Amino acid sequence: MQQQNLLIMGFKRLADIVFSMLALLLLWPLLILIALVIWLDTGGPILFLQERIGQGGHPFRIIKFRTMTVDAESQGPQLSFPEDKRQTRVGSFLRRFRLDELPQFINILKGEMSLVGPRPERRYFIEQISQSTPDYPTLLQMRPGLTSWGQVRFGYASNIEQIAERMQYDLYYVRNFSIQFDLKIILHTIRIVFSGKGV
Repeated sequence: MQQQNLLIMGFKRLADIVFSMLALLLLWPLLILIALVIWLDTGGPILFLQERIGQGGHPFRIIKFRTMTVDAESQGPQLSFPEDKRQTRVGSFLRRFRLDELPQFINILKGEMSLVGPRPERRYFIEQISQSTPDYPTLLQMRPGLTSWGQVRFGYASNIEQIAERMQYDLYYVRNFSIQFDLKIILHTIRIVFSGKGV
């Protein structure tokens, strides 16, 4: 079983690299357009980099298109929610279609993330979740994902309780991952993106 899992993980990593390279190659006009629209809308930084906790508990900097005001966390770490006033006009649209996540193909190529895996959180929120949900370290056994079973089934989490609830879906994924499961999640993600129900 362990050897089979290693083969699956090897194939998963190869698929991550190939798919991410193709995505960046094909989507570069869209990426440039999004960057231009963000700059014209609010000026300031186009990309948003934030420390998240990845596989094995190692921190990395996740890359996103900026969807909020520059001073969005001047009062400390906060989770976003659908009607969040900190979101810019363009940012709200990007989040709806999950276009803000596209730069994470770079994280995938760097080996920090995978196409499918538990969504990465910040240490600040992990420490809070772990107080009531001791299973969280199980999620750190795998590379975090651009999309996840929790993201597909639950969506964005706006508070600690919702993160803990969404986490149950990702725990199920970690314990039952397979190539077929990954394909199912990817197909669900594509449906959500094209339906504009990303929030």
